[in-house]
Amino acid sequence: MDQVLTVEELLELLDTKQYTKLRQLLAEENSADVAAVMEELEEEKLLRVFRILPKDLAADVFSYMESDTQQTIITALSDRETANIINNLMADDATDLLEEMPANVVTKILENASAETRRDINHLLRYPEDSAGSIMTVEYVDLKENLTVEGAIAHIRAVGLDSETINVCYVLDAQRRLLGTVALRYLLLSDPGERIGDIMHENVIALGTLMDQEEVAAQFKKYDFTTMPVVDNENRLVGIITVDDIVDIMEEETTEDMEKMAAIVPSDKPYMRTTVWETFRKRIPWLLLLMVSATFTGAILTSFEDALSACAVLIAFIPMLMDTGGNAGGQASVTVIRGLSLGEIEYRDVPRVVFKEVRVALLCGLCLAAANFCKLLLFDRVGVMVALVVCITLVTAVLLAMLVGCILPIGAKRLGFDPAVMASPFITTIVDALSLLVYCAVASVLLGL
Repeated sequence: MDQVLTVEELLELLDTKQYTKLRQLLAEENSADVAAVMEELEEEKLLRVFRILPKDLAADVFSYMESDTQQTIITALSDRETANIINNLMADDATDLLEEMPANVVTKILENASAETRRDINHLLRYPEDSAGSIMTVEYVDLKENLTVEGAIAHIRAVGLDSETINVCYVLDAQRRLLGTVALRYLLLSDPGERIGDIMHENVIALGTLMDQEEVAAQFKKYDFTTMPVVDNENRLVGIITVDDIVDIMEEETTEDMEKMAAIVPSDKPYMRTTVWETFRKRIPWLLLLMVSATFTGAILTSFEDALSACAVLIAFIPMLMDTGGNAGGQASVTVIRGLSLGEIEYRDVPRVVFKEVRVALLCGLCLAAANFCKLLLFDRVGVMVALVVCITLVTAVLLAMLVGCILPIGAKRLGFDPAVMASPFITTIVDALSLLVYCAVASVLLGL
């Protein structure tokens, strides 16, 4: 349903104290839309509107808000209101909330949470960050294999409202080991007297509690599921992960990779909520590292200063060679990093990747060299030997750049590092140094410098 309540309409109803009408309109809206509208309000009006929300809607709206807004609300709420929010949140949402709140807010939340909610939160907090166990929810529907279809449907009616999803139910034995799954549609279409054990799907694909969230997202994509079970080492069901959590994970992982590829320390805050000082701290480490590593380029230029001075025209082509090499390396690295993240490239594929990039590099390098050779002779009016030096260096630089661009990310992943770290800025620095070495070496041989 399209959003019908705008910020202006909400403020008008609030200012004219039409609270009943406002409450009714908010109840008809989607929780995510209500949260988006409320995010635009000033703190005082935000709190007034939040208290107008129906209790069953308040927790849902709260879960869609930014962490800063959640902190503002929790701090302002009474103990009773806090208890209503935290006890109506799904366990995974409540856990995420605690991980982002300061200590005093966490204390207030835990003090007002029910014993059952605290137990679920503590269960999720003991798993490593970014693992399947840390992002799963413990609200799911489980069934016994000797239960009838009629009994299963009655059980779903009793516990379904407190579950993350009822589309898929999980069949467990007495030790809570996962035996199979039953989709709700099969229950509705089956004979009421049939046993769950006879109609369940036994070939269940489950996730381990310690599986990295990026691998979890890959499993969802591979099997096209909307929910997947999470089991421990003994195949006991401990939780489930739903596709809405995967969407958040994919966004988080993509943002992190983009920041690493741009040589920025990843941040968990939106750009507009990050202070100047925080942004500075995220960017300066890599800038310092790249600046120091770039001194090698200066050292190479200094060592070949006399040779370049003897043929000053060569200096004019250094920026073009370095930029072209850097761009070629960046193209190769981005392609390979993307392939690694999607699981299309494995370590065993190194020979095939290198062979492919060599052929692509030669085609690109020769094409660029041919175009550049004509330009040098017709427009720059340089000698044939100088043009040959530039063009040979261009082909070699593109070849080396693409090799570096494809090998470094694969090597990084093999060593356990994020391949996104080996992206454009880092590769460009290496390629610049290599291009200069090749350029000066080729000039020394062909021009006798």
